[in-house]
Amino acid sequence: MAEIRGNKVSFDTDHLVLTAGATSANETLMFCLAEKGDAILLPTPYYPGFDRDLKWRTGVEIVSIQCSSSNGFQITESALEAAYQEAQRKNLRVKGVLVTNPSNPLGTTMSRNELDLLVNFVTDKEIHLISDEIYSGTVFSSPAFVSIMEVLKDRKLENTQVWERVHVVYSLSKDLGLPGFRVGAIYSNDPIVVAAATKMSSFGLVSSQTQYLLSAMLSDKKFTKEYISKNHKRLQKRQNKLVSGLEKAGISCLESNAGLFCWVDMRHLLSSNTFEAEMELWKRIVYDVKLNISPGSSCHCTEPGWFRVCFANMSEDTLKLAMQRLKSFVSFITIDNQTHQDLKNMRKKNRTKWVFRLSFQSFHDREQGER
Repeated sequence: MAEIRGNKVSFDTDHLVLTAGATSANETLMFCLAEKGDAILLPTPYYPGFDRDLKWRTGVEIVSIQCSSSNGFQITESALEAAYQEAQRKNLRVKGVLVTNPSNPLGTTMSRNELDLLVNFVTDKEIHLISDEIYSGTVFSSPAFVSIMEVLKDRKLENTQVWERVHVVYSLSKDLGLPGFRVGAIYSNDPIVVAAATKMSSFGLVSSQTQYLLSAMLSDKKFTKEYISKNHKRLQKRQNKLVSGLEKAGISCLESNAGLFCWVDMRHLLSSNTFEAEMELWKRIVYDVKLNISPGSSCHCTEPGWFRVCFANMSEDTLKLAMQRLKSFVSFITIDNQTHQDLKNMRKKNRTKWVFRLSFQSFHDREQGER
């Protein structure tokens, strides 16, 4: 964890609890920090699995922090306060804020200003902050990743109450490509949380064999350094290919610097600015183009027409073919939409002529009657 963060922060192993992946870590933290019926605030769009991980067994409610494309879906003070007030209107006790940094599905790192804003907010409200940093090792271009722990130390908050209210979730699933190993971790400076999470980890242990294998692998510092460096280069190359291919098809993306995916803007391909039109477009891409992408509505995005497209789970040849298919589809749908619009315009024009003729005839008949 320290190496991926450029050794700017150190981690005390006594504050670390191993879990069976980040899913288990997030759920365990919900059990530790909240009661059934309490609320946790999440910025939109967010990972769809949180609806399962945070709510199903804990009874915790999610209240969305509404972010928009107008500022690249960044968190604002007004959005945080609006979410907090919404929870209060619903008689929900807010126990904390959970963010993913880097973001899934945006593929972006949080700015220092956003992190400072979050620290100030949770300090003022006396609530917790969970920073899910499982994509921290996938940052392949600037701006660099900044961990919430780095912010706390830079602001010299070690001896304040907020120090024990900030918790980090980590996993090897993304950074090392080991999702099947189910290795996650909770890092907290609150000894009560660490003690409770340690007891609960008995229900989701990492096997001894897995721990032994990973210990041997990660102790090879030369390997880990080379792996991280090569992984960054490959991710950037693959992301560039996706963005370039989409641009050739007339599709743009949110500018990103991390993750295994891009947040793709297909709003111009919608038949209308509705989530129904988004689902209609998604079905055509899945069933006709045979590409598996995620609609923004599944990530609770408030704006129709955004999609998450993964680029790291396929070969370059497969990605090239996918872009060819998508380009052909966009060309077809653009012509189809134009033809549909032309027909609408033609009908409107003919209807106008018909109404005019009807009105003129009615006027003529009245004039004849008066004579």
